[in-house]
Amino acid sequence: MKKFFKDKVVIVTGASSGIGKSLAFEFARNGSKVVLAARSESKIAEIEKQIRTSGAEAMAVRTDVTVRDDCRNLIDKTVKEYGGIDILINNAGISMKALFHETDIKVLQRVMDVNFWGSVHCAQFALPYLIQRKGTLVGISSIGGFHGLPGRSGYSASKSALHGLYESIRVENIKNGLNVLIFAPGFTASEIRKNALLADGSVQGESPRKEENLVSPEYVAKKILKSIIRKKKYKIMTLEGYLTVLLKVFLPGLVDRGYYNEFAKEPDNILK
Repeated sequence: MKKFFKDKVVIVTGASSGIGKSLAFEFARNGSKVVLAARSESKIAEIEKQIRTSGAEAMAVRTDVTVRDDCRNLIDKTVKEYGGIDILINNAGISMKALFHETDIKVLQRVMDVNFWGSVHCAQFALPYLIQRKGTLVGISSIGGFHGLPGRSGYSASKSALHGLYESIRVENIKNGLNVLIFAPGFTASEIRKNALLADGSVQGESPRKEENLVSPEYVAKKILKSIIRKKKYKIMTLEGYLTVLLKVFLPGLVDRGYYNEFAKEPDNILK
């Protein structure tokens, strides 16, 4: 992997924690020049310091992906510092937990702004540079992008929209050598469930799942790098995810019932 990623210029959004943070360190270990983007300036500054101390190159750029000018600034600074872009990973994302009919519209808009429009802004500014280097555009998705999840209507909608966007970009650039990867990691230990928005926009605070039993973000990061090397178009990490994609065409009712039963096991079950 070091041979492939050495001196590659990589942008990771949502780099302050979870999968994004692990990706930053994994790319750095493999010789890439890593650009860290997130809203928390102090967190990405500390990660930048750690990467530089290890002997690798990194640059932190405070970025709110919902702000189009922030995304433009992120791309401009990257190109100015490193001369181009090889890989853009749109990882920044938030979740929600609420029944659709009880959810404040502002919650749905917020989730869409981060998960979908944030990817739109960053991808649109970065695309000319990615095409120039025949690079890779990566969207960190979810099984929710393949099938709607109960209590996560806004989240599922944002990921489904992301799929449509990335598939269109991929087809439009078949002759340009651009690789577009949609990566669905499954449940990963991270802050996303703790920071999930409830119906009124407040933060959930506690994860409904046992985070210690979930797959580690470091493991996911390694899988993402391997998928980039292999020029994968899709990567679904879990058996549950594969079965969802295969069965929903033939047995959609079974898939619906399966997800209902799965999410009904959560503490403070909101399904009625």
